[in-house]
Amino acid sequence: MPVTLSVIKHKMDGHIGQHVLVTSQIGRRKTTKRHGILRETFPAIFVVELDPGKSSFERVSYSYTDILTKNIEVDFDVAQAN
Repeated sequence: MPVTLSVIKHKMDGHIGQHVLVTSQIGRRKTTKRHGILRETFPAIFVVELDPGKSSFERVSYSYTDILTKNIEVDFDVAQAN
């Protein structure tokens, strides 16, 4: 079965409140990794509250299209390291 935006959103809905690692493609062979907690899902985007002290901003949002096009990778099996 092909992956659709609604399937991606449904999977994200099941992980609200869990720790997440988001790896973003920011250029040719360059990535950035952000740790946080999946806080909210909306029809077109989801919001990740970033770990305090590790970034200059508190929240970041991503589109489900970013996952579909593989611009970001989301991993929910992240152990919280403090």
